[in-house]
Amino acid sequence: MDRTDYIAALRRDSARLAAAAEGGLTARVPSCPDWTVADLVWHTGVVHRFWRLVAAGEIAGPEQHTEPSRPPEPDLVAWFAEGAERAAAVLEALDPALPRWSWADRADAGFIQRRMAQETAVHAWDAVNAAGRDEPVERLLALDGVDELLAHFLPPVPPAGLAAAGLHLHATDGAAGEAGGEWTLRAVDGGWRIGHEHGRGAAAVRGTASDLLLLLWGRRPAERLDVFGDPDALKAYLAGFARG
Repeated sequence: MDRTDYIAALRRDSARLAAAAEGGLTARVPSCPDWTVADLVWHTGVVHRFWRLVAAGEIAGPEQHTEPSRPPEPDLVAWFAEGAERAAAVLEALDPALPRWSWADRADAGFIQRRMAQETAVHAWDAVNAAGRDEPVERLLALDGVDELLAHFLPPVPPAGLAAAGLHLHATDGAAGEAGGEWTLRAVDGGWRIGHEHGRGAAAVRGTASDLLLLLWGRRPAERLDVFGDPDALKAYLAGFARG
């Protein structure tokens, strides 16, 4: 995926989030049980604002960011939609190679473009799910989201006791012979080894790209996918991911 894809996804999924939130701001968010839909909208809007300011070069990191005042509930969705478009417009204009602060080992505008598309996709799913619908994350974005999560959201050092044979993930909704859609994650010599070959692990999970992404982000229970091998090995690997 490239900048154009990410910005289109950011706009599309921001609109989905806003539409799902309209009229249901007091509902609880099952995938974020401490939040109402209003809290979800507020959180995502603040994230958009923070990264827009970083991308625009107005701040150099979180120590320079001041959280805005939260709008009253009747104005919250409109505030979110306006901020999402401002973020999309700023990110759309930037060369992905432009150096910018990030918390990851990749520090450029391209990281932010990708992160905002992925953050928004998962939180749009949260909002739609809170409205009683289960709509998948778009397939190519979900595949990219698994890649992003494995690249940037693993702890620096693997937890002790992970099965050496690793965890294998297989997206089942690709066309026959299509590249991509498989990942093998192993803890090796105090670090991580990620492969894309077809293979087996101590545990293996098969499902759509969306379901795999939602599983890794703690939104989809493993029981909703096809799981093979050692369920304890799967649980141990999944416990290592940083989630939000």
